[in-house]
Amino acid sequence: MKRILSILSAAVLMLTLLASCHEEYTTYSDAEYVMFADTLSTNVVTADDQVFEVTVASTVACDYDRTFGIEIVDKGTNAIEGKHYTLLTPKVTIPAGKLAAEVSLRGHYDNIADTDSLGVVLRLIAPEGVQWNLYEAWNTHKATFYKSCPWDINNFTGWCVLSSMLIYNYPGTNTAFQKLVKVDLHPTLENHVILRNAFYDGYDVVIGFDASDPAEPKVLMDTDQVLSDEGSVFGMFHGDDKILGKESPYNTSYFNACQKYAVLWTYVYVENVGTAVGAVGDFYNVMEWVTEEEANRIQREGL
Repeated sequence: MKRILSILSAAVLMLTLLASCHEEYTTYSDAEYVMFADTLSTNVVTADDQVFEVTVASTVACDYDRTFGIEIVDKGTNAIEGKHYTLLTPKVTIPAGKLAAEVSLRGHYDNIADTDSLGVVLRLIAPEGVQWNLYEAWNTHKATFYKSCPWDINNFTGWCVLSSMLIYNYPGTNTAFQKLVKVDLHPTLENHVILRNAFYDGYDVVIGFDASDPAEPKVLMDTDQVLSDEGSVFGMFHGDDKILGKESPYNTSYFNACQKYAVLWTYVYVENVGTAVGAVGDFYNVMEWVTEEEANRIQREGL
């Protein structure tokens, strides 16, 4: 009888341990599914060959480690393993008591061109019972990545070609919506430059660069600025003869340190002695920095 009771006690203990994955840690209707947390990510590769990560998640936390394979899918992948990136975790382990783990990839900065847009498609290799067939797409993840060059404000001085939708819509005295603009380093504001005669002759514009987050490099217009007088652009007066511009509240301005261009969204409006008269619009402008030689050629060709 004692032996039978011991066997029964051991059986109860075993059942308790087996059930613990579904009792103590249950988070999703008692069903265990494993998948990528997202189907797509965008990542930056910096000069230190930064590692980027993709999350594999489970709907249930268990009291034991779970290991799954990761494979590269040829279809949809244009990055070359060993050249553009290295898959650091061909197997991923979700630790006991945890709901997620990371798949790590290291980008190879020196082998990525400034204009490359690369991608690698990952597939999660897991037992059929834990794959959620209803959301089969979540068994794969496309990690896209591109190069982020070191920041240097001097790369955004000299000359740039400004292509402006503001000038396109309101040319004023400009003969084309593109113009060559001289760019000087601001004497007192860090990471700021002065665009000489930016949109219209006689009116400079100051912009700044926020490079603190390589994944989100931003262009700034810190203060409201006078872009032109009204008469030479509109041919009439709506306010106090000043066309004003500031950082767009609707669209984000950004720059690319590798390709040396910046996108500036400018909100343009008119006031009368500090009182708003009306909005002219939100305008898309692109600045592409060129060398001194390119600037001389452009000047000869009459831009």
